Amino acid sequence: MFASILLPKRLIEALEARGLDVVDIIVNALRDELDPRIVAEARVELAERLLDEAREYVRKGDAVQASEKMYKVAEECIKALAEALQVKEAEEARKREKWSSWLLGEAAKSIADELNEQKVLEAWAIAYDVHVWGFHEAKYSIERVAVGLKYMELLLDTAKRVVGKSGAER
Repeated sequence: MFASILLPKRLIEALEARGLDVVDIIVNALRDELDPRIVAEARVELAERLLDEAREYVRKGDAVQASEKMYKVAEECIKALAEALQVKEAEEARKREKWSSWLLGEAAKSIADELNEQKVLEAWAIAYDVHVWGFHEAKYSIERVAVGLKYMELLLDTAKRVVGKSGAER
């Protein structure tokens, strides 16, 4: 379930220019009150919605927006997995009160090692690639970007399985 809030575009742009994410800001503000598993479940739910948006942009032939949505899917899945598995990078992100691309990459490696699933690291690498070359540089065709969808689906399936399992252990 999602709730919508209206924020002036200038505020969102100012946050993004500082490398901040609205969801992360809310999570950090409530971190002492929220179970990390609830946060992980919310991130998976967000990733599902973002994947639907990525598919729609692929269908429309918009490589730039599809690339950005795919990156956000991977970002939310890596954060969810990191929080559910309690890898060291999740603690580092809490201390810093934000995630960086570097920290997400490190978390992807830790998660892949923990789960013994290289596909997590592969999906992250593809998401980062399309983020740079499909979104920021706008160099990739829609065909090149669309190839990454199956990796984002695999990553989301992994996040659902792991986060669901950790939630069932409560």
